[in-house]
Amino acid sequence: MAQTIWSSRPADLYGRRKRDRLYTALWGVGTLFGGLASASRWAPSRVVAVQRTTTAVVTKRELLTPDVVALTFADAQGGLLPSWTPGAHIDIRLASGRRRQYSLCGPPGRRTDYRIAVRRIADGGGGSIEMHDSFDVGDTIEFEGPRNAFYLVTDEREVLFVVGGIGVTPILPMVRLAQQRGIDWRAVYAGRSREDMPLLGELLAVAPDRVTVWADDERGRMPTAAELLAGAGPTTAVYVCGPTAMLESVRTARDQHADAPLHYERFGPPPVVDGVPFELELARSQRVLSVPANRSALDVMRDGDPTTAYSCQQGFCGTCKVKVLAGKVDRRGRTAEGDGEMLVCVSRAHGDRLVIDA
Repeated sequence: MAQTIWSSRPADLYGRRKRDRLYTALWGVGTLFGGLASASRWAPSRVVAVQRTTTAVVTKRELLTPDVVALTFADAQGGLLPSWTPGAHIDIRLASGRRRQYSLCGPPGRRTDYRIAVRRIADGGGGSIEMHDSFDVGDTIEFEGPRNAFYLVTDEREVLFVVGGIGVTPILPMVRLAQQRGIDWRAVYAGRSREDMPLLGELLAVAPDRVTVWADDERGRMPTAAELLAGAGPTTAVYVCGPTAMLESVRTARDQHADAPLHYERFGPPPVVDGVPFELELARSQRVLSVPANRSALDVMRDGDPTTAYSCQQGFCGTCKVKVLAGKVDRRGRTAEGDGEMLVCVSRAHGDRLVIDA
């Protein structure tokens, strides 16, 4: 993921005058390097925590596929909702205390109402089931955001969108914006069957000749990475959102064009890379957990306590942040982790043992 911040240089609060050339030069260098970091292919920028909370009312509920429901909601007083750009998501607060992120999939920038789509996952963490069972027309929904860490770079000349299943939700507004801006784009949408591919009709309606549909039941198999990326050259910007297996195969295949732009968003936890086993001591419960090299601290904590708070499992929402009482943290999160803090969904111990306030 990456984040765009549209802001101008603030006024100088310390009374520096225009002839302070050293200050101006240092500010310019800092901006340059900050921009380069945000544009990095493999090190997406950090996502700033969102504190704004909005309450809205569900105005429409649609069953898009047998297991995907779409909810549309608007301000109860008819006001405008916060502004957003394609790729943005909101954090839904559920009655159970769970927090879950869902991409906005309505018309780009629309503020009179928002729309999200949620796939029901029977063996997941319970959030999707609660979303399906708890909300109907007239119900109140509370959310934070929106925020965007997966935005469309509108000055890219050639774009390929690779979509898998519910991964269509952030991509659909991007496709609509790309069409409006005259970008040379194509899309490949893959799924088990057309009946299982939410919002397929809306994606095809944008420009049917630019969309390739890969339904496994029609073709007799799942697509390979080469088939998903067919025609994508070294200058093609690729945006991919879908199951972890699809995302990883596309990322690996794009390594042949190491400098080509690649943008992605996950709907599940990333695999643990370069993990080292460590012990995690929970100070309040006085338990010591063994975290293996291939699992996250959150996963191991949930084995013993399924009510452990979490949401994105990718290190950007901050829901699972805990206080560290002893030990050094190998920080892998994408939201701010202060000194003495840890995101247990992705960060690990820099050493043999960590003690946390849990």
